[in-house]
Amino acid sequence: MAITTATKGQIVKDYQRAQGDTGSTEVQVALLTARIDDLTEHFKNHTHDHHSRQGLLRIVNKRRKLLDYLKRTNLEGYRQLIGRLGLRK
Repeated sequence: MAITTATKGQIVKDYQRAQGDTGSTEVQVALLTARIDDLTEHFKNHTHDHHSRQGLLRIVNKRRKLLDYLKRTNLEGYRQLIGRLGLRK
């Protein structure tokens, strides 16, 4: 179902730039990717859940915007992040 607090804390710890960093672009993209993966598994069992699918599309669009921002401002960081997360492009 939802991402647990322990999982979220581990993702933040893995992708943070400095101690206590929870809002950097890298952390936000990693958390959104975890939510997208979780929802993708949900839709394998619940194919007619259109309301949640609309939320998934919003999350995907938000991640895309954050990745575009990161690509504009820090190209090397963008390449490292998509490599670590296993995203295309």
